[in-house]
Amino acid sequence: LVDVINVLTGHLDQPGGAMFTRAATGSPHTRGTPGRGKGVRFGRRRSRVRDVPEVYGEFPAACLAEEIETPGDGQIRALVTVAGNPVLSTPNGARLDRALASLDFMVSLDIYVNETTRHADVILPGLSPLEQSHYDVILRQLAIRNVATYSPPTFDPPAGQLPEWQTVLRLAAIVAGQDGDADVAALDDLVVTQRVEHDVASPGSLIHGRDPAEILAHLAARRGPERLLDLMLRTGPYGDAFGVKPGGLTLAALEASPHGIDLGPLEPRIPEVLRTPSGKIELAPEPIAGDVERLRAALARPDGQLMLIGRRDLRSNNSWMHNLRVLVKGNPRCTAQINPADAARLAIADGELARVTSRAGAIELPVEVTEAIMPGVVSIPHGWGHDLPGVRLGVAAAHAGANSNRLADEMALDPLSGNAVLNGLAVTVERAAP
Repeated sequence: LVDVINVLTGHLDQPGGAMFTRAATGSPHTRGTPGRGKGVRFGRRRSRVRDVPEVYGEFPAACLAEEIETPGDGQIRALVTVAGNPVLSTPNGARLDRALASLDFMVSLDIYVNETTRHADVILPGLSPLEQSHYDVILRQLAIRNVATYSPPTFDPPAGQLPEWQTVLRLAAIVAGQDGDADVAALDDLVVTQRVEHDVASPGSLIHGRDPAEILAHLAARRGPERLLDLMLRTGPYGDAFGVKPGGLTLAALEASPHGIDLGPLEPRIPEVLRTPSGKIELAPEPIAGDVERLRAALARPDGQLMLIGRRDLRSNNSWMHNLRVLVKGNPRCTAQINPADAARLAIADGELARVTSRAGAIELPVEVTEAIMPGVVSIPHGWGHDLPGVRLGVAAAHAGANSNRLADEMALDPLSGNAVLNGLAVTVERAAP
């Protein structure tokens, strides 16, 4: 809808409007034939229990509990989580909490025993962010300027501590039927070889038609994520294409530029950025146009109810930053923000405890009266609710807050994206009982 508004106002792909980044590591809209592509495809597979279509190769996390609970062919009996806390971050986490307890086996890569990992049979700790390198592949796709920045590790990891990429490769080998002593170096070689072979076979690639052995020889000095990152940078829109474009971007160039490399402002990219079958901006494709009537019906809200929306805080990212004292000190930030007009109508004063109820559940938390929220709306942050037994998050437990996703219904999904409906929920707000 943001793009639709930009089209209607003449600001799409123009400075001041919605523009498209040309990320250094490449993206679907920098590869292939400029101006045309396969478009978005989904529904190639469907979930076992609810018959929900996949979107971008993924099924909704809201379907996980039922896939664990429901017997039959394909029932999930083992689970791997990587730095995640779905018991807090998915709707009706209480149901998923019970489902995880029924698994035959669960392994988690995490630095915390949190609401989810407390169910794991094995927790494999990862490294500190300062003990591993970093390049932001995802968020650079959404940047407001084309830049590339690489950060090497600040400290050496403890002796014997595996980096996460090696742990993930070992787990993948075990899932594939090998044992835990699989040759990580060989698995690493396999991953990068498959990527190189794909790139040399792709007509839109900077290394199309090249000998894979030649490309792999250029990458031989590196291992793990750095080797893949070097490949992505060198075959990206600014890359050196392994010698074809002298002076082009490489990981070595980024390592020599600790403050990053400025690749210039965003520039208009339509039509070359398009990857639609028609080669045009498909502003109202059938799946979206066909969903309009459902959206109109969803706008109705019974009298007296408020619309629940989420919010973020500068010192809080999902659930994992709540166990750091320096980030949770000060006034409580897990509050229900409402407009003064609604507070007066509901006879709730600032700081009083409110009970927020939806079709799926109820929570209690302090009220924060503020003009920043429009009438008819209540705003509650997500990622809180650190009050379950077995969790080893002492600081977070002292600032537990309330889990807003207890108000969400796991059966309610956005039919196009498959995302759980965590915003725009109809709720009632009242003063909590003494």
